[in-house]
Amino acid sequence: MDDIVRQAIKKWPNVPHVYGWLGLDARGHWYLRDDATQAAGPFPQVKGSRLEHEKLLAFIGRNYEHDGQGCWFFQNGPQRVYVALEAAPWVWRLQPDGRLLSHTGTPATLASAWLDDAGRLFLDTDLGFGLLHSLDVEAAATLVDSGAWTLNELPHAQMPARFGFVTHPRPAAAADAAPA
Repeated sequence: MDDIVRQAIKKWPNVPHVYGWLGLDARGHWYLRDDATQAAGPFPQVKGSRLEHEKLLAFIGRNYEHDGQGCWFFQNGPQRVYVALEAAPWVWRLQPDGRLLSHTGTPATLASAWLDDAGRLFLDTDLGFGLLHSLDVEAAATLVDSGAWTLNELPHAQMPARFGFVTHPRPAAAADAAPA
């Protein structure tokens, strides 16, 4: 977390959390969801405006965390902005050398690979659980075929409970204690 964010939390410790305003899709893109977008339908059926400003994306990435209930959020200064997840908290990119990078650019080490009931490939890593980007599935198939990765199977509906994340945080599901 950025130092400026920690300072803002100390200065304004009781800023209310917000829900429904930020979404992460299955390709690792962030979406801003204003009141009108939220009224039009849930994420990801109605996504909102895709964020593309590089410095804003980097700031979100550095301040992207989860609470004790498995709800993921972006700590925007003193305000915690909970994130609606299309598939999982992380979207992984498989690099040509076999390394994994998250949608925020953070490196990770594979622990296990999981295939869901829709044929999507998810990876559990030292950083957490996430979906492999669709553009990297062919390269991953080579790793599976070679025996480097072993696939487990689990319906997507069971993944949040198994791997401890909440796809659509709500005030009752999220830990509403002041940020630490």
